[in-house]
Amino acid sequence: MVQTDIAQLSTECTDWLRNLRNYRDEFQQSQKNLQQINTRSLSKEQLKEVDHFENQFEIQLYNIHHLKQAIKAHGRTILDSSRDILVEDDVAFHEDLFERYSALENNLQEIRNNFSYFISTIS
Repeated sequence: MVQTDIAQLSTECTDWLRNLRNYRDEFQQSQKNLQQINTRSLSKEQLKEVDHFENQFEIQLYNIHHLKQAIKAHGRTILDSSRDILVEDDVAFHEDLFERYSALENNLQEIRNNFSYFISTIS
């Protein structure tokens, strides 16, 4: 059995959720920005980029939602545990969530950077 601080894992879950909410809000705002951009006269290539970003924002908002749900459920499991010490499976699942969170965050940052560049090219 691995001894791990329940409070530490719970804090990490809270941090991940806060960051994912921020990304969700940012991507929802980016969707609104795309709607405004779409009212402009755009080239075919720019229209393809708009379509690409619309799709990416939808996909990533879906991914954010599902990861948030998994983190929330995991957090409840940790806090509802009647044990003072987590078992290896709890810690392993937490580590898996961290890997999923990190991968998603890297992807979100890449999309954010690409979108910022796109915005700068049409302004």
